[in-house]
Amino acid sequence: MDGLARRMGVGTEAPAPAPDAVSDGPRRVAYVMSRFPKLTETFVLDEMLELERRGVAVEIFPLWRERADVVHPEARPLVERAHYTRTLDLAILRDNLLCLVRRPRVYLGTLWAIVVSNVRSARYLVAALAIFPKSVHMARRLRALGVEHVHAHFASHPAAAAFVVGRLAGIPWSFTAHGSDLHREQAMLDRKVAEAAFVVAISDYNRRFILDRVDPRHADRVCVIHCGIEPDRFESAMPGELRGGRLELACIGTLHAVKGQGVLLEACAQLERADIAFRCHLVGDGPDRAALERRVHSLGLDEHVVFHGRQPRAVVRGLLARVHVAVAPSVPTADGRREGIPVVLMEAAACGLPLVASRLSGIPELVESEQSGLLVEPGDVDGLAAALARLAREPETRVRLGRAARARVEAGFALAANVERLRARFAEAARSAP
Repeated sequence: MDGLARRMGVGTEAPAPAPDAVSDGPRRVAYVMSRFPKLTETFVLDEMLELERRGVAVEIFPLWRERADVVHPEARPLVERAHYTRTLDLAILRDNLLCLVRRPRVYLGTLWAIVVSNVRSARYLVAALAIFPKSVHMARRLRALGVEHVHAHFASHPAAAAFVVGRLAGIPWSFTAHGSDLHREQAMLDRKVAEAAFVVAISDYNRRFILDRVDPRHADRVCVIHCGIEPDRFESAMPGELRGGRLELACIGTLHAVKGQGVLLEACAQLERADIAFRCHLVGDGPDRAALERRVHSLGLDEHVVFHGRQPRAVVRGLLARVHVAVAPSVPTADGRREGIPVVLMEAAACGLPLVASRLSGIPELVESEQSGLLVEPGDVDGLAAALARLAREPETRVRLGRAARARVEAGFALAANVERLRARFAEAARSAP
């Protein structure tokens, strides 16, 4: 690799690792994501923070900077040291020209692979060509920083950037496939899986989805590692007690069709007609907010639905501790979007709340129907209303499902255990690197 770095015009001296760095794996890794800091992507933030607690230095390379009005406090120190780059500037032009002159076959071959693999998707092709120059620049910077592994979150543009880095810098790389980034389009997926050191699917469903679309010889490269949370950071709710005789529901996530808030509002209208006392809390913001507010008004639910907007997770945790049920009525959209496993369901489970969710994608791997929650078919308004009405009537069911949900998240979705599995894969990739 030192020779490769010299050919790119990169110094090979790496910063010294932290004194408590791990000895059986990469001491410095880079994370690539579409945008940072993104309020809804706490799973990326927590994963990086947990790695650093384990002595792994994390360099953050967002493809674009997120201009957010609400930022989690834990993210602010990472924002200050993240490596933000423009789409194109003199430094990026310089690095591309140097690489083209010194390694024309590799540079042009990588660019050609990007074009050929994305040519059937105009959306992916345009984005891939836009990030290609900065990915070349990123390759030089990662080598200069002494990065030993690159991990991308999302199978789309971040994985394409890691693909370029892997080819130009010779650094092992991997990516995590979540929801719409995988299900909406699969341009270049087979090539990414073939060249990555390994691929993380956040659910068994996603792993099967990937293996159905790539060369079966790559099956051993695709592993399942759930996103995780820290269960002990969540305050226990009391789902069995209806304070004031009213069922409090929480639906947390971007206000977008894929989250199914419209379906939930229709179900709430049925609860109102059945004289069931309830209040529905919608936390988040997004493109559908105005339409959802109009729908609330047209259904006569103004006294029953509260829009909280974007909130830091301390506020979200406080709300989860005060409600009785967490709802995720996700639906697949016409353009192919669908959920992975919503992290907010894990957080609600950590509070001991019963979960009501769609039987979709990887959600049943967390929400076991009649065990840790109730599952309904995506878009089934009647089924969703019936599940909520049942929980309104049956406090003992709320308590039973909530306890089981807490046990389920502790067993399979704990952050520390799942990040350790990921770190072990980084170590294995380092040992296998040429």
